[in-house]
Amino acid sequence: MSESSVTPAVTPWQRVVGTGIALSLVVGVILLAFAWPSLTASPRGVPIGIVGEGPAAEQVTAAVGANADDAIELISYEDRDAAVAAVERREAYGAIVLPANPAAPGAAPEVLKATAGSAQVAGILDGLAARVQDQVDEQIRAQVEAMSAQTPGPVTIPRVKVTVTDLVPFAESDSTGAGLAVAMFPLVLGGVIGGVVLTLTVSGAVRRVVGVVVYAAAAGLVLAGVLQGWVGGLQGNFWANVLALALAVGAISSTVTGLTSLFGRVGTGLGAIVMVLFANPISAASVPVQFLLQPWGAIGQLLPPGAAGTLLRDLSYFPAADATGPWLLLSVWFVVGLALTSVDLSARRAAARRAVQITA
Repeated sequence: MSESSVTPAVTPWQRVVGTGIALSLVVGVILLAFAWPSLTASPRGVPIGIVGEGPAAEQVTAAVGANADDAIELISYEDRDAAVAAVERREAYGAIVLPANPAAPGAAPEVLKATAGSAQVAGILDGLAARVQDQVDEQIRAQVEAMSAQTPGPVTIPRVKVTVTDLVPFAESDSTGAGLAVAMFPLVLGGVIGGVVLTLTVSGAVRRVVGVVVYAAAAGLVLAGVLQGWVGGLQGNFWANVLALALAVGAISSTVTGLTSLFGRVGTGLGAIVMVLFANPISAASVPVQFLLQPWGAIGQLLPPGAAGTLLRDLSYFPAADATGPWLLLSVWFVVGLALTSVDLSARRAAARRAVQITA
């Protein structure tokens, strides 16, 4: 029988059907991983400051409690300066500042917000400003009616307008904050791809460690050049952003290579899945941490994508915020990943198996 007459082997129908079903499940898992945080996002305990005391503060607190359904946690501050400092340190997303003397001419409440901290919370604060304005109008209307009943003739209606002050708006080059939000997925994907490619193309533990370090440094420079120098998605000190991006890419890449060192090719896939399908969706890059179901929001901040998103936002818009935590987390992930990569247990186990086979 000639070779041309040999019928090539075909895939069994069971395997074809099983592969199709398995792939559909994979697609479903991917969709669920990325859609679930957004679909379940809801504000819970968002810290908002309040300045003032007395009946006015009690009325605002009661109104917030009645309408917010535990979405807002009011934190009392001594004065406006203290509230502003808290917003700039990212300890609060905004504040309601009530006048010390409501009866003084021109005295009006003020609502502070930081759009760059969260556009969603800024929208909530705009709604709070409208409710406070309704309360002020109602109080003025009641006072005018009381005065009209006691004093005949025309009554002057005072004009009190609640002001809204955006303490930290987005930069003109990224007026909606889209550049900062969409940068996270390419950052995570780039870190994973770097780890996978270095795993497949570089042999030797030391060489792989050097490859991760060089890739992280170069990627940090390239990403900062694109995000800050070209599209304007990042603000602040350029070299600080370069270092933050390099640490983020290095932390993700070294995690992939480190897990490969521990578990072989299974570790490569595990690292990619954890970073892309788990860590990235709960990174709070597009919504505040308080919008995510707990404890997932808090867990996300302990992983490289979440720490990177927080650090880049701090560097761009909140220089007064304490960024020690994100810097430390990214550094620890990077160093631990490099340490695991340098050990290369998987290669050692493979070498031991080959030695046993040769001696046998």
